[in-house]
Amino acid sequence: MEDSISGKIRQRIRKSKSGKIFFAKDFADIGNDELINKALFRLERNKTLVRLAHGIYLYPFIDKELGIMFPAPDTIARAIAKRDNARILPTGNHAMNLLGLSTQVPMNVVYMTDGSPRKVSIGKRKITFKKTSPRNFTYKGKIIPLIVAALKTIGKDNVNPEYINRLEEILSETEDKQILLNDANHAPAWIKKILIPLIDKNE
Repeated sequence: MEDSISGKIRQRIRKSKSGKIFFAKDFADIGNDELINKALFRLERNKTLVRLAHGIYLYPFIDKELGIMFPAPDTIARAIAKRDNARILPTGNHAMNLLGLSTQVPMNVVYMTDGSPRKVSIGKRKITFKKTSPRNFTYKGKIIPLIVAALKTIGKDNVNPEYINRLEEILSETEDKQILLNDANHAPAWIKKILIPLIDKNE
């Protein structure tokens, strides 16, 4: 029975592209939790899968020179959020890095979420989901909430011309102007004061 379940799971995995993240619940239609977990353990042991964290597995892409290519923490975080039907927003230095406002790649990344708070360790890195108010998800677009998170990290008194130039560049390339203006109006007052003139430049 267990061999049969392992075979069915292996078959489903190999129909996917390498680099895909799987969760135990992805195979709930094949067997019960205990048998699925045993099968996933066996598939990890024979190197079909790589265990990223408890209940989270990777169908690895293996580079001949570099070995296993692990997905970015943001990719893993978004896969977890999709599984949990939750929304997430990057915060802190991670938000800055995603926007190109910082070259620092943080070892530990933090997201606000309307789902369950949790911490997930991926090797030496850690992904933290912090419960936040639903009002942080009132934005229609994706770019303004990311900018808001980054600017909160930078701080009102530390927003220099270099940051402003980068923000102008980002805002000129992304999303509909009306969505940007709508979302900017939901930002804290001091951030709104920075963003509105930059958005208005986009004609």
